[in-house]
Amino acid sequence: MRTVAPPILAATPDAIAAAGRLLAEGRLVAFPTETVYGLGADANCDRAVAAIFAAKGRPRFNPLIVHVAEANEVEALVVVDERARRLMERFWPGPLTLVLPRLADSPVSLLASAGLDSLAVRQPDHAVARALIAAAGRPLAAPSANRSGRVSPTTAGHVAECLGDRVAMILDGGPCRVGVESTVLDLTGDRPLLLRPGGVAVEDLAAALGEIPATPKASKTLKSPGMMESHYAPGLPVRLDARAPRPGEALLAFGPVAEGAALNLSPTGDLEEAAANLFAMLRALDRPDFTGIAVAPIPRHGLGQAINDRLRRAAAPRPEDCR
Repeated sequence: MRTVAPPILAATPDAIAAAGRLLAEGRLVAFPTETVYGLGADANCDRAVAAIFAAKGRPRFNPLIVHVAEANEVEALVVVDERARRLMERFWPGPLTLVLPRLADSPVSLLASAGLDSLAVRQPDHAVARALIAAAGRPLAAPSANRSGRVSPTTAGHVAECLGDRVAMILDGGPCRVGVESTVLDLTGDRPLLLRPGGVAVEDLAAALGEIPATPKASKTLKSPGMMESHYAPGLPVRLDARAPRPGEALLAFGPVAEGAALNLSPTGDLEEAAANLFAMLRALDRPDFTGIAVAPIPRHGLGQAINDRLRRAAAPRPEDCR
């Protein structure tokens, strides 16, 4: 039986309004954010949220991020303390997700938070994303618009390749500006914990809140997306900190020294450019004429921390359902 590809529509006002109606009906819509393309559904509807997990093949113990159009909309979903307000004023809209205590009467589906008493929330820094949330008239649960564990999409075409007819519509807003997912910060305890490095540098968060430790690796509870050990993975094996490719490998380089490179994340060594190129270049090198992808060393400061986190998970041993 042939599947029908979803429509890819330029994100015009009419297309955004139509997408909002689909979301209100419980359908799935892929849309651009500043980080990666998201797979959106009505966060308040159990059936719609369940459709996200089915479309992605995502484990149901892995919670979702809930997106709002305006920062004050989270007041109906979570408990917002002084620390959260400070960060929201400084970094929202933007690539920062906050994990906060869930309100007892929060309308968000428990499935979106994997049954936890916390909820991950953010306000995206993308006009199309916020217009879509407003058009839908409800918060949107929206993980990356790809099959679970695979490389995140940064263009509308990537979404179509990954999900096909699993999504009702794809809104095309062009390539994503940041190119890696949001930073996730857990504020449910007395001390903030970094759950995932991302588009906001940890150094900038520390300047606002003080020292921010990372969640211990031994933690078994997934309080946000992007915490599974194997994630963001292409089909080919990934080898990190490579100075040169081995026979059959494609070299993904960084910086001006790129002899033998198939692609270069940033010839000038610009971490913002490298982050924006990361997922698209991993996809481009995931080809049968290579035996693996060798990745050059990436600095570990600023956005480099997020890039290295994604690469480490892409190179991790993979469970069978991620292959």
